[in-house]
Amino acid sequence: MPPVAAESHTGAPVLYPATVAPDQSCVSAEDAAVSVGDPVAVSGDESYAAVRRAVSGAATAAANRSWWDAEADDYYIEHGAFLGDAGFVWGPEGWTEEQLDLLAARPGQRLLEIGAGAAQCGRWLVDQRGVTVVSSDISAGMLRVGARISRARGIRLPLVQCDATALPFAEASFDTVFTSYGAVPFVADSGRLMREAARVLRPGGRFVFSTTHPIRWAFPDEPGPAGLTAALSYFDRTPYAETDAGGTLTYAEHHRTLGDRVREIVAAGLVLVDLVEPEWPDGNDQTWGGWSPLRGAHLPGTAIFVTRKPA
Repeated sequence: MPPVAAESHTGAPVLYPATVAPDQSCVSAEDAAVSVGDPVAVSGDESYAAVRRAVSGAATAAANRSWWDAEADDYYIEHGAFLGDAGFVWGPEGWTEEQLDLLAARPGQRLLEIGAGAAQCGRWLVDQRGVTVVSSDISAGMLRVGARISRARGIRLPLVQCDATALPFAEASFDTVFTSYGAVPFVADSGRLMREAARVLRPGGRFVFSTTHPIRWAFPDEPGPAGLTAALSYFDRTPYAETDAGGTLTYAEHHRTLGDRVREIVAAGLVLVDLVEPEWPDGNDQTWGGWSPLRGAHLPGTAIFVTRKPA
């Protein structure tokens, strides 16, 4: 079914599938309370505190939705040139889908992008591969930026605001589900996300996602020499959380080990086809947060999981 136009609570242009009413929540209905726990690390910046603590799924969704809504325009200003308005970059290393062809997208296929941000990847696929793409994200602010880019480029790309752990699509609706650094670390229950991706995939379809390489969680998020010495336990799965001066959760990420990811994939009924650990290429002098040529020469920064739903 084609999507129908609606407006989000912020007035952003958002598209909903015709089978879902615009006032239906796509967000997981968990208890919204934040489980505080004991902080194990605190930043020195008085404007916010960075801690490791337990955070519920609903609290994670609410905080990250608000954070990306507020950051959408600045994020595009800072990273838009690297990502491209209609480009498909798999991570800070700069490797593209045109180079890697991990989706194996072909004309006539129907693809779903989760954690799309401003939907640069979906736009590239429509423009370069002749496929139909629906791009989704929990943030209306990011989708608003995406809609603005699509209008400027004259590319028609349906946008859907929803939680990736509660996709508003029927079973076996898509040939491929994918995300480049979206959704997976920003939800509390990534196993549920995998099951949702598998549910909407057609038999034989692919789910491909890139995310921060799990080993990076053991190292300080620093681009220089300090980021080359392990300081935390790789096995500590306590979420990373940021709070404002009043203690309100404003951002959260959830860590899984490499083994955790494989088990989530298998439990969702998917088959792991490939695990790509992109090397830092010559000629990329970009520093993006904790990613840099120095660290890229010693440690993997990105993991790309290529999975398939059995036919």
